[in-house]
Amino acid sequence: MDFCNIALFENVSHHDCERMMQCFHATNANFPAGAVICDYEKTFGRIGIVLKGMASLIRTDENGSRTILERVEEGGLFGECFAFSGNQDAIYVTADTDCEISFITYDEISKRCSNACACHTQITENLFRLISEKALGLSERVEVLSRRSIRDRLLCYFNLCADHAKQTVFSIPFTGTALADYLCVDRSAMLREIRKLKNEGMIEMDKRQVTARFLQ
Repeated sequence: MDFCNIALFENVSHHDCERMMQCFHATNANFPAGAVICDYEKTFGRIGIVLKGMASLIRTDENGSRTILERVEEGGLFGECFAFSGNQDAIYVTADTDCEISFITYDEISKRCSNACACHTQITENLFRLISEKALGLSERVEVLSRRSIRDRLLCYFNLCADHAKQTVFSIPFTGTALADYLCVDRSAMLREIRKLKNEGMIEMDKRQVTARFLQ
């Protein structure tokens, strides 16, 4: 992947991207689908960049309930934001598909560059912007989960997807099982609600493509 296409390196030239990856002592690793990429109980102080594939940030509580906190697509980043001290929940990143990940330690990005180069400053600014965007994403997740019924969670989620796509036809990044995990609901009950929404003409759904008729 061309690092210039990664949000962390926005407004940084191709030459500087390659140079900064060397400066950051980035290390690459490959993971097969289903593998644990990062376990926050064991791994600290690194940012992961998904060069190829797709991964998910997963939380498993002490009762074994599994929740998808975030889906990380190609070019996306994951970090240590959820490694809260004293938290009894397990937080980890898994590979949804075969993945290639580039790891950079926080210290390499945050330390003052000896050359005071503009591209290092730009990358630091990009990182803070991405953290802000992730905070917004978590806020939206809270908004979805604040809905009491499965139907309302689905409609809220579809509404947010349409807002991001800026149109009422959009694709969702989840399989049926993963969407149920993301919404924290029973998969069978969720599929029943989706069928009801389709029968009522509220939505059209073909695999992962959704048309939100209720917004038209």
